[in-house]
Amino acid sequence: MVNAGDMNGSGNLMDFLDEPFPDVGTYEDFHTIDWLREKSRDTDRHRKITSKSKESIWEFIKSLLDAWSGWVVMLLIGLLAGTLAGVIDLAVDWMTDLKEGVCLSAFWYSHEQCCWTSNETTFDDRDKCPQWQKWSELLVSQSEGASAYILNYFLYIMWALCFAFLAVSLVRVFAPYACGSGIPEIKTILSGFIIRGYLGKWTLLIKTVTLVLVVSSGLSLGKEGPLVHVACCCGNFFSSLFSKYSKNEGKRREVLSAAAAAGVSVAFGAPIGGVLFSLEEVSYYFPLKTLWRSFFAALVAAFTLRSINPFGNSRLVLFYVEYHTPWYMAELFPFILLGVFGGLWGTLFIRCNIAWCRRRKTTRLGKFPVLEVIVVTAITAIIAYPNPYTRRSTSELISELFNDCGALESSQLCDYINDPNMTRPVDDIPDRPAGPGVYSAMWQLALALVFKIVITIFTFGMKIPSGLFIPSMAVGAMAGRMVGIGVEQLAYHHHDWIIFRNWCRPGADCVTPGLYAMVGAAACLGGVTRMTVSLVVIMFELTGGLEYIVPLMAAAVTSKWVADAFGKEGIYEAHIHLNGYPFLDVKDEFTHRTLATDVMRPRRGEAPLSVLTQDSMTVEDVETLIKETDYNGFPVVVSKDSERLIGFAQRRELILAIKNARQRQDGVVSNSIVYFTEDPPELPPNSPHPLKLRRILNLSPFTVTDHTPMETVVDIFRKLGLRQCLVTRSGRLLGIITKKDVLRHMAQMANQDPESIMFN
Repeated sequence: MVNAGDMNGSGNLMDFLDEPFPDVGTYEDFHTIDWLREKSRDTDRHRKITSKSKESIWEFIKSLLDAWSGWVVMLLIGLLAGTLAGVIDLAVDWMTDLKEGVCLSAFWYSHEQCCWTSNETTFDDRDKCPQWQKWSELLVSQSEGASAYILNYFLYIMWALCFAFLAVSLVRVFAPYACGSGIPEIKTILSGFIIRGYLGKWTLLIKTVTLVLVVSSGLSLGKEGPLVHVACCCGNFFSSLFSKYSKNEGKRREVLSAAAAAGVSVAFGAPIGGVLFSLEEVSYYFPLKTLWRSFFAALVAAFTLRSINPFGNSRLVLFYVEYHTPWYMAELFPFILLGVFGGLWGTLFIRCNIAWCRRRKTTRLGKFPVLEVIVVTAITAIIAYPNPYTRRSTSELISELFNDCGALESSQLCDYINDPNMTRPVDDIPDRPAGPGVYSAMWQLALALVFKIVITIFTFGMKIPSGLFIPSMAVGAMAGRMVGIGVEQLAYHHHDWIIFRNWCRPGADCVTPGLYAMVGAAACLGGVTRMTVSLVVIMFELTGGLEYIVPLMAAAVTSKWVADAFGKEGIYEAHIHLNGYPFLDVKDEFTHRTLATDVMRPRRGEAPLSVLTQDSMTVEDVETLIKETDYNGFPVVVSKDSERLIGFAQRRELILAIKNARQRQDGVVSNSIVYFTEDPPELPPNSPHPLKLRRILNLSPFTVTDHTPMETVVDIFRKLGLRQCLVTRSGRLLGIITKKDVLRHMAQMANQDPESIMFN
């Protein structure tokens, strides 16, 4: 036996793991974090800082800096996200106009800015000024006629193709993760999944640049969803500067939740809506502290964007409107009809888009992402140019559809027949009969609506940054505006009907078509994303229509009910399942009567569970077990005969611990005994130094009995964010259930392919 002196002499060597070593506690790519362990580590760190703060002034100052670091990170995220959003808005405005012409006085001015600076612009022709020239005027000195139209048409298509090709090439070469909306992956990352590089610096840079290019190209996509990804990249960058967040994946996700709120805040100019969006839609773990910090980050981001003032209207958004007429109870019926339309459109879009994306994944189509983007851009540009409602940027289209028709509006949608005897204030124009401009606008809007519905299905999911908020809102706004004009004309021509008699007298301003556009936009966005509370708040912040909350709520709830009748998944959850990410959705219900023993591994006929023993395996035995298996961790038992559970050891930490021990501790060789107990085992004389690995052992792994209902197990995995759970009977280890096993079982119970869950 080894004598006491030898054992005492080697005590310091055996306990070297009491000091942390590099990379311990980190996770490999495409693995899930252990929320309980991260929480425990942060509690230990906080306890250590608190106890040290009483020792000296310096340690007290360090504890204050640690407490304030969270607010500093939020401030930095808000400043950077707001600045990037402002730059993107200004660049998109300029490059969208560049497809049609150029400003001679300063080429970096957009059409609107160019004519602002002109002294020769009249109010009636405020879109025309000598400084702004279309390409046909510049190249062939013609502004009218067939040749000028064809030249402008051709250059519009060429600019669109150029922007789209540049965007897809940058994404493909420098940052493949910069494609798509980013919200499905952000949701998955916030649930505890690791996707290295998804929130990296290259992704941030390329996504910002390519977002400007793709929106300017005129494709049917928006910048709002990708701005959430951009803000989360900012959050990841700043959290890496503070050890409190860089060394704890759980704390890092609190920062990312707040960054998502800042992203929506600058995307829509809706700080409160951003916080609610993060809470309702993307976050998995959202403590009260994160709510306050999200609020602060959203506030700073909105303030920064307001300081830049990209739209020149002293507002955070392009869509700000002020309606002068209240809504009436009878109008709830068309609002609810718009909600039904939004739910049906959401269902149609999700099913068609997922079918097309699946086809892209499983056929040769997926091998030609550049060609796909070029073809879709060409089709979009060719069909969009002849129709003035699809030629302009989608944001401008929505802005025009939301607008109320005042006396100074020059839009076709406001071409009503005026009563020459009208002497009313400018803001209170009565309902009037529609003129020829309104009827031609209705036809153009109907064609634009069909085009947007079809082309968005093929655009969302391509290998370029692509948001879905703006195209969905455009579809709803077009449908809503047409319904609004229909109701308005019905009220004007049939004001003696019983439904109009009480609230729509002749000569009164009864119906606001712009309000119907706003309600339709909310309904369609709700149908696609299944948002409710955050959607309504975003919409009233977006438009300033505070008194129209009830119509917005009615449309949002109706669209969710209708869409949920055909399937519970929103577009982001559908893309998560399509990509096979291990995401346990809180909204999914598990009602099957299976038990833990039905799901655990090993099953009957399979090899026994790979385990470590507490003090009878050598370093070589452990290394062989690691080499021959690909499990993320191993239960530790007293012995293979008794199988009494001691704890759980992570694979990565075993590898790092053994590697470090071989480098830093003399006497550790392949036949050294590995032990996980407090005291070393009794060994024969002259045996090599044993290796103590108790520090990396989780002594309180989560366990359930073999008769625990799976409904309870699923709930535990959701609410505690577990990676794995051990199954025991009377203290004896029977098996293990991982998050992947739970997802596979849920897929099987829903008659889906269990192998669609690709990642660990």
